[in-house]
Amino acid sequence: MIKIDFVKSALTKDGFYLKNDQILKWLYDRRNTIKVNIQKIKFSELVNWGFEKETHNLVHSSGKFFSIEGIKVNTNWGSALEWTQPIINQPEIGYLGILTKKIDGVLHFLMQAKIEPGNINYVQLSPTLQATKSNYTQVHKGNPPNYLEYFRNRTSSSVVLLDQLQSEQGARFLRKRNRNIILETNEEIEIKEDFCWLTLGQIHHFLGYDNVINMDTRTVISGIPFGNYSRDTINLYEAITPMHSQDLEFSSGMFLSAIENDNHKYSFEEIISWITELKSKYELTVDRIPINELKDWNISETKISHKDGKYFNIIPVHAEIENREVSAWTQPLVESVQEGIIAFVVKKFKGVFHFLVQAKLEAGNLDIIELAPTVQCLTGNYRKGMNEYEVPFLDYVLENMDSDKVKYNTYQSEEGGRFYREQNKNLIIDAGDDFSEDLPENYCWITLNQLKTFIQFNNYLNIQARSLISAIKFI
Repeated sequence: MIKIDFVKSALTKDGFYLKNDQILKWLYDRRNTIKVNIQKIKFSELVNWGFEKETHNLVHSSGKFFSIEGIKVNTNWGSALEWTQPIINQPEIGYLGILTKKIDGVLHFLMQAKIEPGNINYVQLSPTLQATKSNYTQVHKGNPPNYLEYFRNRTSSSVVLLDQLQSEQGARFLRKRNRNIILETNEEIEIKEDFCWLTLGQIHHFLGYDNVINMDTRTVISGIPFGNYSRDTINLYEAITPMHSQDLEFSSGMFLSAIENDNHKYSFEEIISWITELKSKYELTVDRIPINELKDWNISETKISHKDGKYFNIIPVHAEIENREVSAWTQPLVESVQEGIIAFVVKKFKGVFHFLVQAKLEAGNLDIIELAPTVQCLTGNYRKGMNEYEVPFLDYVLENMDSDKVKYNTYQSEEGGRFYREQNKNLIIDAGDDFSEDLPENYCWITLNQLKTFIQFNNYLNIQARSLISAIKFI
């Protein structure tokens, strides 16, 4: 029944309280109502943060929150076999939680208009609860997050619809995971001024806009299962939605890919064996080292940066956001220095859309590799002739970025609590029958139904893949 409730909410394009044309105005009003001031500063101006004398690691005086440390990486994967880099070490497991409730028979999601210091447009739609352990245990001496009690002190009036540990960006975090959780309640809930009820269909709708739905919302809703049904179910879907979808053939094809548990190119067992073979063949050794032992990285008054100006910087900022648990603070953020692109190529096999998925090794991965989009260039310059290594299928994606094969095309930002105004081009490209079936060893065709199954288990799909999957809509 839970999965049917999710399907019904995903197929509901307007909510009970706010219609789609009202939501952007509400977000705009919240942005203009709340005082926000974000400024880059010097490291010497950080409060309660500083460089350790012996290591130059950047740490908080409480020993909590997170630290910026160094790592040394050795691997037999790819062309870069050894390197050092800064990384965020945040061993805490935080909450990314969404509270849901049936309103007029349709499951609605309690979303927050949340301002983060690194957000491009300041305010984005976030989960009901988005908090690190240091935040919700009030290390900062501030107020507890809103609605925390629903997740920490659950009662018989709430039902767990989804509960998973999911990874964060493996190139920036060291083995970091968050608890992605969705609860349904039948209680009457006081709706605070920065919160509103939306259907899943509405959330999917605003994923078609640049930088409206934040990364944490995207990772939580990516795990929502829609169940396994017969192909005849698509007939019901087409009867419900023909007037709502701008591209019925593609959206209905995605719906079929999400619910169809037959007609896969590869069985689930074959895909597991493929992943296991790669994990057995390739090695990843990551040693924590002091910041002052990093090769090719420099510390100035205002940033930790690569000597060639590549990859990313660590910068200090001062933030004032008046509706937060603490209204003013300082902290480090990661600032990307190059553009990024994230793209899935999709193609039909046996009449069902399959996603071209890569197994990708990143330094912060908990178990060597995770499943990633077809193309994921987050820290390298992907322009032809300037990238440091060959990126499979990158030329195909770049050549078709402006073609009618593109079915999804937006900019989506990284999480603004750790990343400073970073956004990446997000694409889904329908390759058609002429796309070659010859693949490198770390690529495989997988249906959306199979990907949704993998998401149920820890550390299979990386956050970029989950983010892009979250954008797929059926109306």
